[in-house]
Amino acid sequence: MKEKPRLGRGIEALLNMDAGSSTATDSQVLPIDWIQQNPFQPRKAFDHDELVGLCESIKNHGVLQPLVVRKVGNQFQLVAGERRLRAARSVGKTEVPVVVVDFNDRQTLEAALAENIQRSDLNPIEKAQGFKEYLDRFGVTQEELAAKLGVDRTTISNLVGLLDLAPEVQEAVRVKQITLGHAKVLKVIKDRERQVSLCREIIARGHSVHAAEALTKQPKPETNGANTAPPRSVPEKTAHVQAIEDELRKTLGTRVEIRLRDHDKGQIVLGFESDDDFQRLLEVLRR
Repeated sequence: MKEKPRLGRGIEALLNMDAGSSTATDSQVLPIDWIQQNPFQPRKAFDHDELVGLCESIKNHGVLQPLVVRKVGNQFQLVAGERRLRAARSVGKTEVPVVVVDFNDRQTLEAALAENIQRSDLNPIEKAQGFKEYLDRFGVTQEELAAKLGVDRTTISNLVGLLDLAPEVQEAVRVKQITLGHAKVLKVIKDRERQVSLCREIIARGHSVHAAEALTKQPKPETNGANTAPPRSVPEKTAHVQAIEDELRKTLGTRVEIRLRDHDKGQIVLGFESDDDFQRLLEVLRR
């Protein structure tokens, strides 16, 4: 059986598909000022430490992998390679190697999604927004987009569904204070005020997905009646605590959660994605 192209494997798959309509030239060098940003870029936040490391690499060795661009009028528009472009500009490069492709808007958005879909550091909300933009702009079904990207349709459905959450809950997903499992549980709650309240409690008390699910099944507390017990007070994170979280996240290069269990008690939880990541964190903590 002939295997269908899977854009989820990366930009190379897109460059090789539909060869008759989407051709690419050999690598060439362009002035960096001729290259415009990609308006379809789903990534909105770029890790500072990663960019610093890339800047050092480009400063010492140059841009080793060409950017992918397309011709737009008298200039060129970036298709793939946002981090490399930013780093090259940051270290004062005046020229960069590029591959020029003949892409329309639809293929450019597909390429941006393909480049980012497998990256673990692209947060779920950015992926969801990228998917929704494609679905709305080109009027395709989730099944059609899934086939283009080489992913399961439920992946797209579950991610796009995150955009129905309250903005505060979306932000908690974006900064990895709650997982996709928690978000799926909260999505069942239609009352946005209760959704946000439960989200805060999950973060503050470090509830597992199973515990969060049990929490959502509890009846909503009544606001009147003499015998109604007062709701349990859950300390909210102050701006100072959130700033410490952000500082630790940048310093350690991983997900960091400060979970408050009381006003002067709690936990600092560090996330890791692999054994190598775990060993790296251990080395940092042992210094």
